[in-house]
Amino acid sequence: MLLIATRNGHKIEEIKKFVPDGVEVLTLKDLNIALEAVENGDTFMENAIRKATFYANLTKKKTIADDSGLVIDSLDGFPGVHSARFMKNASYKEKMQFILQMLETKQERVARFVCVAAYYDPIEKTIVCCEESVEGTISREIRGTSGFGYDPIFIPNGYSTTFGEMGEEKHKLSHRYKAFSKLFSKLDRLLNYRI
Repeated sequence: MLLIATRNGHKIEEIKKFVPDGVEVLTLKDLNIALEAVENGDTFMENAIRKATFYANLTKKKTIADDSGLVIDSLDGFPGVHSARFMKNASYKEKMQFILQMLETKQERVARFVCVAAYYDPIEKTIVCCEESVEGTISREIRGTSGFGYDPIFIPNGYSTTFGEMGEEKHKLSHRYKAFSKLFSKLDRLLNYRI
C-alpha cells in the first residue's frame, strides 16, 4: 500500500503510470485528509521530503510525494520552488501570461522543469529521493492544451513543440517521469517492493 501525497489530479494521473504492477495506491482524497503540509523549503528536495514525511507520519503509510517546478535562467530561477504558489488564486494561463511578459525583452529563454520524487516509510524511517530535470526553452506564446501547469510554454530541447502540444509523448520526456522511474528503480533494489 502506497500513499500518493498530492491533491493535484493531473499529478496523480501521471504518477500512477509509473507505479509498478501489483502495488496498490491511495491518495489524500481517498483518506479524506484535508491537512496541508507546509512547503516552505528553499529547494525542491526540501519540499518533497517535507510532504512525504508529513503525510507518512500522519497516516502511518509508506508515502511518495514530489515537488516540481519551472526554473528560468534569465529570471534568476523564477518561479522555481514557488511555481505552484506564486500569484495565488490565479489560473495557470494567467501565470504563463505573466511569465511571458517578464521575458518579452529577454533574448535568453533557457529553462528547465525540475522534479524531486521522495519516498518515506514512517515505520522503517527510510527516505529515498531522486531529482531529475528536462532542459528546454520558453516559447513566445502559449501553445497547446495538453498536459497541465506550464506545459504550454515549455519546449524541450530537440523539439519544436511545447509539452502542451505533445499529448502522451510528453510523459516519456518529462521530469516527473524521469524522477519517479528512477525512484521506483531504487526502491526495487533497496526494498524489493515491500510497499
